[in-house]
Amino acid sequence: MSRLSRRDAIKTLGVLGIASLAGCSGSAPSSSGSGDGDQATSTPTSTPESTASGGDEQPASGATETAATSSGGTPAAVEEWLADASNYDGVVDETGSSSVTVAVGTSGNGGNFAFDPPAVRISTGTTVTWEWTGKGSMHNVAHDGGEFESEMVDTEGHTFSHEFTSAGVYKYFCTPHKSMGMKGAIVVE
Repeated sequence: MSRLSRRDAIKTLGVLGIASLAGCSGSAPSSSGSGDGDQATSTPTSTPESTASGGDEQPASGATETAATSSGGTPAAVEEWLADASNYDGVVDETGSSSVTVAVGTSGNGGNFAFDPPAVRISTGTTVTWEWTGKGSMHNVAHDGGEFESEMVDTEGHTFSHEFTSAGVYKYFCTPHKSMGMKGAIVVE
């Protein structure tokens, strides 16, 4: 399937997803916790990114990707992964920071269905904390390879943290809103 027709299909699925979720915003029960959230500190395994044409191959479950970079220095896996995320306009460089915060449920993808920033470059040993805005219904943060996953939450101020101890590309998404483009990436150097 060509990139253009894949985008058209994703847009159509996004519209259908919005229509199917119309009744679920605002009426879901709130999670009672808004503290530190879950702490995940396991060490991932790195495997090379697939170079096969078509781009549909994924690394083994639980694996990160060591990525070839595009001409702008952004890993090709990030560009492809976030092609349908409406608020993606490049990787935010936070290398050298000991902690980084990513907002969950920000404006994008036809509502409050985005991570902000959607892509961040960090150094090994950095802790990323995702903080919920309380907007856009229930969200979670789930690594594409199963390395980490938060609970489903709609409570403003709730947090989930993960320390990245190995270099690679970590693609993640919100489970109920993935088809709408609610995806993110952490590039660890």
